[in-house]
Amino acid sequence: MLFIIFLTLLQTVFTYNKETGCGCGINRTGDKKFIEGNVFSGSRNDLDQCSAEDSDCVAETEDISDREANRMILIPAGEYQFGTDDIAIEKDMEGPKRIIKLNSFYLDKYEVSNGDFESFVRSTGYKTEAESYGDSFVFTLFLNNTFKEQLKDFRVVQAVWWYKVLGADWRHPHGPDSDIKDLMDHPVIHVSWTDAKAFCKWRGARLPSEAEWEAACRGGHRDTKYPWGDKLFPGRKHMANIWQGTFPAHNSAKDGYIGTNPVDMFPHNDFGLYNMAGNVWEWTEDSWTKDNPKEKVKKGGSYLCHLSYCYRYRCSARSHNTEDSSAGNLGFRCAKSA
Repeated sequence: MLFIIFLTLLQTVFTYNKETGCGCGINRTGDKKFIEGNVFSGSRNDLDQCSAEDSDCVAETEDISDREANRMILIPAGEYQFGTDDIAIEKDMEGPKRIIKLNSFYLDKYEVSNGDFESFVRSTGYKTEAESYGDSFVFTLFLNNTFKEQLKDFRVVQAVWWYKVLGADWRHPHGPDSDIKDLMDHPVIHVSWTDAKAFCKWRGARLPSEAEWEAACRGGHRDTKYPWGDKLFPGRKHMANIWQGTFPAHNSAKDGYIGTNPVDMFPHNDFGLYNMAGNVWEWTEDSWTKDNPKEKVKKGGSYLCHLSYCYRYRCSARSHNTEDSSAGNLGFRCAKSA
């Protein structure tokens, strides 16, 4: 009897964490208990932004046409699967499965790296929203105990392993004393949807729609869970950077990484795209619902995702944040109409 009760409690914890407790949807203005007394104002860099409909959108500051052939993959026009009937997290509206037609488009082979973003900032003087607000969200493993004690009142209520840290931004991913000197080939993080739009605009590109992103994730196949197929570890091989161990206290790093990995690591899918699962969440163009257009869809999961609490590294999985939100596991890649 006690064993049955234990299993029931374990299942309850599993379901809660997987669906609601992972902190995937932490937002800058989402929890007044969390941010009271620690609100920062700042001007936003509202650049003109390219959208999926802007087929003639061009870069303002650099001619990147020759470089695009090397950094982007052509996804051919055709019929693709969008959504799934094998729903794992019902509240995320992962289904139903439908077949949609897409025009051909280009998608970045890699996630945008710190080196890429640094070039953008040097060229334009752009200031990210995390820099304007003065803070961003950092995961517990990257903070020492003294710092965490000072910040214990600035944790996300439903995901206490996330801290809002003064001075955390894309240049300082773990707080003001950190830097990206050895992380230039890792994906840029602590960028908001608005920041991502501005970067893609500068490159004469745009963010992908959710449907485009998901079609690209499956590599031209249908009814596959992951970018590489249905088995998470085919041949006992690590295919993506996701959490290994017991969340949130211990990451065994059996896949080689505790945090982010270089953007060209792990096998590409059949379209030649890298890290479509794990590593960092990726912004898309789309809003989560029509009723709240400022909540934007993100795809792909991150290095913090694990079956026990955030089973969102599947192609059909999805989550969302407000367009001004940023965190240490949130990045992007750009698309371009063909």
